[in-house]
Amino acid sequence: MDIKWKKNTALFLSGQALSLFGTMVVQYAIGWHITLKTQSGSMMTLFTIAGFLPMFFIAPFAGVWADRFNRKYIINVADGSIAFVSLLAAVFIIAGADSSGILFVCAVIRSLGQGVQMPAVGSFIPDIVPREYLTKVNGIQSSVQSFIALTAPAVSGALMTFAPLETLFFLDVFTALIGISIVLFFVKMPEKVKAVQGAAEQKGVSYFHDLKEGINYIKKHGYLLRMIVLSAVFLFLFAPAALLTPLQVTRNFGDEVWRLSVIEIIFSVGTMAGGILITLWGGFKNRIYTMALSCALCGLLAAALGLAPHFEIYLVIMAIMGISMPLWNAPSMVLLQTTVEPAFMGRVLSVYTMVSSTMMPLGMVFFGPVADRVAIDALLVGTGLLVTLLALPLIASKTLREAGRACA
Repeated sequence: MDIKWKKNTALFLSGQALSLFGTMVVQYAIGWHITLKTQSGSMMTLFTIAGFLPMFFIAPFAGVWADRFNRKYIINVADGSIAFVSLLAAVFIIAGADSSGILFVCAVIRSLGQGVQMPAVGSFIPDIVPREYLTKVNGIQSSVQSFIALTAPAVSGALMTFAPLETLFFLDVFTALIGISIVLFFVKMPEKVKAVQGAAEQKGVSYFHDLKEGINYIKKHGYLLRMIVLSAVFLFLFAPAALLTPLQVTRNFGDEVWRLSVIEIIFSVGTMAGGILITLWGGFKNRIYTMALSCALCGLLAAALGLAPHFEIYLVIMAIMGISMPLWNAPSMVLLQTTVEPAFMGRVLSVYTMVSSTMMPLGMVFFGPVADRVAIDALLVGTGLLVTLLALPLIASKTLREAGRACA
């Protein structure tokens, strides 16, 4: 491992953070533009589908690419594709084309790019970071992403007040070019990783063969299958706490916009603090115990949101819930990064990405209509207690406990 890994990692995370910031600013701007222009719930639903469904379909192939080819180049190609479609969208809108149609096409291509980029980034980090520092690095990355989630909406809203939408697309292009340049010219890949990926590129087998190998690898390693299934259930049941809380606040405490803004800010601040916590603490030596703690806390706090009598108490609960989330995200990613063989890392992470990107939207498809018939408070209490109970199979599984010890 390169003795300059800290500089290498800092450059990589900085480039990715800058690019993500530009992407998030534009993503919020697109969503708000469609909302303000159409004022249609159906259009927003279509936009949401356009933003996650392509990611689901491209992820399996993206995992194969991440295992076959130079991950650094894949990250840059995906990032460049997103920036290029932003540039084209700006040009077409300036030329007078219908903005709604352009934005839906843009959302689809951006989703495809993110579906390729996410497993490649997750696979690349253990290539450049020593095993014993993966928890700290993932914790730092979680804090940075939370900071971006906190600041991007404010920046997007501020820019939209005095600049047209097409101008914001150029911000995405600018930040992507800087991020791509940093990764391409300054981030160094260890020679042994180059050798492994060079051999993978020369394999004369089909993509579907590689994909099948990845699925068989997950089946063969029982802890992976159990972890992915439990993650899917966790995200599905957590959908009401993650996505229905704005509606709950409106019904229970008032429909002022500032209340909705405050809960988003408080949660983002909490996740940023949680990322710092897991960076400094590192979690339990057995990663599964840290994930089980997060599961129990998130479930109990979700149930508490359904019982909160005052808005101030609601905000405190929301902040603590934000702190709890990185205690799941960082250890789960580290467990995969330290136990999966490098040759299969991309394919395993692509399956994990598919689960992460689809289970909450699926949860909303189920719980959204239910929320019109059942009180959201009751929904949060019920799903929260079920999430808490998920901590039991995490701890009870000998296979998962052994995997959690192995990655330590």
